[in-house]
Amino acid sequence: IISDLPEKNEMVVYCSLTHEQAELYEKTVQEALANLERSDGIQRRGLVLSLLTKLKQICNHPAHFLKQEAPLSGRSGKLQRLTEMLEEALSVGDHALIFTQFVEMGTLLQRHLRDCLNTEVLFLHGGTPAAQRDQMVQAFQSEDGPAIFVLSLRAGGSGLNLTRANHVFHFDRWWNPAVENQATDRAFRIGQRRNVQVHKFVVAGTLEERIHDIIESKQALAESIVGSGENWLTELNTEELRELLALRTETLDE
Repeated sequence: IISDLPEKNEMVVYCSLTHEQAELYEKTVQEALANLERSDGIQRRGLVLSLLTKLKQICNHPAHFLKQEAPLSGRSGKLQRLTEMLEEALSVGDHALIFTQFVEMGTLLQRHLRDCLNTEVLFLHGGTPAAQRDQMVQAFQSEDGPAIFVLSLRAGGSGLNLTRANHVFHFDRWWNPAVENQATDRAFRIGQRRNVQVHKFVVAGTLEERIHDIIESKQALAESIVGSGENWLTELNTEELRELLALRTETLDE
């Protein structure tokens, strides 16, 4: 089956934090590490998972972390890079899937991209009714349908046929290669006639880059290392976490 498919090209897209993101990131890490020193067991594991979620939200966009609706432009290196890449893709008639694990971020992405690129943007998440979900898939797959489809990883990561897309963007990372590959396969499957470009976004100097490096260097063991998500990170001691999470300021956007 694979031999009948075109090529799949995977690339890591490194993005920078803005100064606003960097300040939020450092403050959140320092506060959390102080709390971790005073906790253990289930409470500590909960704090670690909560911290990881917060840092991923900050890497995505300050408005995501701060629960704001606007403004969005100029505040996130990741969003700026995505917008530029999509602008380029649309200019040559390409179509794209964008995966995020956060419904809130999907909502922000849909609105921002629709306004910025002046185009219709679909968004499928866990709360999308089945009938509407089918309509969205049909619309995207149709000849003159919308060119951008944002999907929450849990709701759209399996069971859909979206071969009209020749770009797949992983806006934030699940840190489980199997889950990401399954999402990519919404586009890279039987019926796909064009090469598929897979873009994995990583914010340089943050935990995103370090965890990406860990997974890449141990790809063969990745399933057992990362399990079904991030629980393996809760087993790290506070010093190991400090090393993993510390922001490398030389990577900041000027």
